[in-house]
Amino acid sequence: MAGENAERGLVDRWRDILTVHARTVCELDRELHPHGLGASDFEVLDLLIAGTAADGGAGFRVQEISERVHLSQSALSRLIGRLEKDGLVTRGMCPEDRRGVRVCPTPRGRELHGEVLPLQRAVLARMLAGDRTASGG
Repeated sequence: MAGENAERGLVDRWRDILTVHARTVCELDRELHPHGLGASDFEVLDLLIAGTAADGGAGFRVQEISERVHLSQSALSRLIGRLEKDGLVTRGMCPEDRRGVRVCPTPRGRELHGEVLPLQRAVLARMLAGDRTASGG
């Protein structure tokens, strides 16, 4: 009985986490949409900008991005293609591995990121503050 209760508690906690995640992603999508971005778009752009600040602008290989975001390889490739089409990132060959593709933010991507960063942070603060549960806590 105690084992079942502990297991049930774990499942309930997991579902609460999923609920908060889903609500947060929906809220991010709603806030970022007027700027032409979705939550996943912002996440990749944010990762690229943080990474290029740390590495002097070299960007990330697509494989490195895929290890840090929760998207399939094909979904990530489509997302990067959209960001490139919108002039927010560039793609190029990796000098150290000609089979690899390196992605870097453009000046326009950095500008847009700066505009929407406060929106994203405000959503995170609002949605993740306190003890949020499936009941809306």
